[in-house]
Amino acid sequence: MLAAAGLPADGHYEAKGGWVSRAWVGDDFVVRMGDASASSAYEHEASVVALLEGTEVPHARNIAHGTSADGAWYVSSRLPGRTLHDAWPSASVPERRSIIHSLGDALRALHQVSAPAGLMPPWLRGALAGGSWPAYHPPVVGAAMALVEDAGSSAAVRSWVSSHLPLFDADQHVLVHGDLHGSNIMVDDGRVTGLIDFAEALAQPADVELDTILRWCARPQEFPPTPSSRGLDVASLAPVRGWLEEAYPSLFARPSLGSRLAFYDLWVELAIFGHHPDAAVRAVAERRIVRTIGERGR
Repeated sequence: MLAAAGLPADGHYEAKGGWVSRAWVGDDFVVRMGDASASSAYEHEASVVALLEGTEVPHARNIAHGTSADGAWYVSSRLPGRTLHDAWPSASVPERRSIIHSLGDALRALHQVSAPAGLMPPWLRGALAGGSWPAYHPPVVGAAMALVEDAGSSAAVRSWVSSHLPLFDADQHVLVHGDLHGSNIMVDDGRVTGLIDFAEALAQPADVELDTILRWCARPQEFPPTPSSRGLDVASLAPVRGWLEEAYPSLFARPSLGSRLAFYDLWVELAIFGHHPDAAVRAVAERRIVRTIGERGR
């Protein structure tokens, strides 16, 4: 893969696990590899990273990507530091606040990047067209009613979604990362050095970004860096929303923000309820759907 990218094949690389890809982290470069299905994800990520060139968004440069007999691969520059997930437990409270303030600056810059209309990960476009669902986020506002029908939802759910859609009528769609949590944020010395893994980036309202961030803060056990590891302590993430609002107040200034966030949350649960292969997981999603329209739908 290094040779195919036109890079020297020497140097030390540390192997890292993940949910989908394997990774090797070197002094200057990071190599990721997935199965053949990852090819479209890497292609999408490369196209999104190209949009970030010349902007103030901290990110890892795409060096090269392609496919081989072993699968798809993607080589990027290495960013300073380590993931927020790894740095967070030992960081002091002032350092944590500084990191989240820096994250707010990075997100503000990201949401100012012009995104092609309809930009969407290929896997998500395929899922919405009736294909398989390898993941259940980020939300796509315009697909909500189709998702309601997909899930065979009740008239009450259909009515709740329909009544909330006008909240998004005047929205401008911007470039949204779509999968921001502790493993996709690089930090060093109390600041964010880069956002990584743009494979789920899309054009949506800016506050769609809050869905994964706040979900991660509320249920970090669902966001470990690998299937066999553990998420961060939920209590340690409690101040993140307030700190992020300090740094990026306009992200939280939308009218009816609570209802908008409830809509995004319901979107994800509908996707899980309609498409997850595990009946127990679908049952949890169903309970969350009922709770959402019961508590916030009045």
